[in-house]
Amino acid sequence: MPDSAKLTHLDAAGQPAMVDVGGKQPTRRVARARSRVVLGPEIMALVREGDLPTRKGPVFQTAILAGIMGAKRTSELIPLCHPLGLDNCQVTIEVDGPDAVVIECTATVTGKTGVEMEALTGASVAALTIYDMCKALSHDILIQETRLISKTGGKQDFHHAE
Repeated sequence: MPDSAKLTHLDAAGQPAMVDVGGKQPTRRVARARSRVVLGPEIMALVREGDLPTRKGPVFQTAILAGIMGAKRTSELIPLCHPLGLDNCQVTIEVDGPDAVVIECTATVTGKTGVEMEALTGASVAALTIYDMCKALSHDILIQETRLISKTGGKQDFHHAE
């Protein structure tokens, strides 16, 4: 880690503090995050037949809505996150191999701070929703590889090398 790297949510005395973004200029910022959910072959067989219907609704459609709702409420869940009025939030769910799905959440804002936490929260909440709705079929579901894939806008862009 470079010597200039430091935690941004601590003040000079080492106490928690919100980052002051008042002097920054608004820019268009986009972040994309991904979560992978290993459902197992039995649940995946049901997925291949179509979106799983449950009493709470279709699993993937419900997870997409939950991911968007989670992204919009990130500042209520993560201490010191700035509340953002998202310009857009998209959540997709795709089959990944014989036993898993991949969730991607892309959050967009024109503002003074990034949307990485919103994208990560959206992907995470969608993954948790899939777990919740499928747990009656198996408790061996595994949520893994939640990570930032890319971000643009602000000081520095980031792209995860796949």
